[in-house]
Amino acid sequence: MRDAVVIIPTYNEIENIEAIIRAVFSQKKAFDILVVDDNSPDGTSEKVKSLQKEFDNQLHILNRPKKTGLGTAYIEGFRWCLSKSYDYIFEMDADFSHNPNDLIYLYNACSKEGADMSIGSRYINNRVNVVNWDMKRLLMSYFASKYVKLITRMKIDDTTAGFVCYHRRVLETINLEKIKFVGYAFQIEMKFNAHLKKFKIIEVPIIFTDRKKGKSKMSGGIISEAIFGVINMKLKSLFRS
Repeated sequence: MRDAVVIIPTYNEIENIEAIIRAVFSQKKAFDILVVDDNSPDGTSEKVKSLQKEFDNQLHILNRPKKTGLGTAYIEGFRWCLSKSYDYIFEMDADFSHNPNDLIYLYNACSKEGADMSIGSRYINNRVNVVNWDMKRLLMSYFASKYVKLITRMKIDDTTAGFVCYHRRVLETINLEKIKFVGYAFQIEMKFNAHLKKFKIIEVPIIFTDRKKGKSKMSGGIISEAIFGVINMKLKSLFRS
């Protein structure tokens, strides 16, 4: 078994799933993949299962009965990975917004530079590295990260990033049962918990490219959760023992 696994959550990613799997497996560094599929009606799960014959013992799948949020998908994936012997556990989107070629940089930040958690950052050092987003979405994402950084006092520029590598000790230390957010605010909550536990976090600059195939899962409810839930999350942290 390899020391690193990439979790890819999916819902209706039939247009991207085979290509992203092959791209990850084409890296010089060997990674396993765990696809967490939320009962996609477009055949995503079936495609993954067909590819398992080719990538035996490298490609794994968790089938969930329904779509219940990004956070719950990742938490189920984390638990599966922690039951194995992986040291490095990644989060990555299926739609190529995260470049598989950047996996090695996140891996090296943890394995060679001593980070407990590395983040593929779109906004590091006040630079914006995002391709194909309209200005409204870009500004909303950029200022959301700034807002979260201000409220939480985390020294992280891209607080909402979803391209992440965890050393397993981080996921073993964080109480996954107490993670409340289920949308993209899940990414904020995980970083905040790692911050509170004083884990070493390194941001790695990446170029984020919006999906070319399939539909975005972003919604107003997801954004509201991120904006309004952060204050509550910060306030609760002040009363932790």
